[in-house]
Amino acid sequence: MGALLVVLIIAFGLALLPQMWVTGVLRRHAVQRSDFPGTGGEFARHLLDEMKLAHVKVEETTIGDHYDPEAKVVRLTPQHFDGRSLSAIVVAAHEVGHAMQDATNYGPLQARTRIAKQAHSIERLGMAVMLATPLVVLIFKSPYIIVIELLIGMLILGSTIVMHAVTLPVELDASFRRALPVLKAGGYIGDRDMGAAREILRAAAFTYVAAAAMSLLDVMRWLRVLRL
Repeated sequence: MGALLVVLIIAFGLALLPQMWVTGVLRRHAVQRSDFPGTGGEFARHLLDEMKLAHVKVEETTIGDHYDPEAKVVRLTPQHFDGRSLSAIVVAAHEVGHAMQDATNYGPLQARTRIAKQAHSIERLGMAVMLATPLVVLIFKSPYIIVIELLIGMLILGSTIVMHAVTLPVELDASFRRALPVLKAGGYIGDRDMGAAREILRAAAFTYVAAAAMSLLDVMRWLRVLRL
């Protein structure tokens, strides 16, 4: 077993752990609660109206809970949009926290938005560079070309890790400086649920850490495929 394969196995484990933790936290608190008067989608709408952000829409999505600062939309997955669980309520508050950031022209969110717009195209470019490596080697028949190609590809793919990582302060702010004070001040979450709410808010914030770990795994996979 090569050293790279060992590193790949370790990276695979490290990449999965954050995602497993986030998923586990949300699932653990996904039990439907009759004591909640509305769904996550309704709660998001209520908070936005209370914050004088009536122009921000609330929609259902299948691509993950998020706030779109360009479209001015809070998007929640079906289990959170229609659910009456603690996870649904707290995740809704977290995403509304991003809308609150946007309303106050929060600098880090604006920077994250610019970075996120570039992330997808940069990642696709990195994949294209790596896929083209064997063809370029055949054409130019130079051992140095593959090194240059791989360095470029790894640099581009590695940049996506940074792009995900820099979003963490934005997520923590949305969770603990925006959503949590609102949940407390409005009495939306009782004392017995506050510890769980904090755990959910932490999981919501660290979703991007899990994404960064998966980006690192992609880099390691390509290294293995190209047998460096």
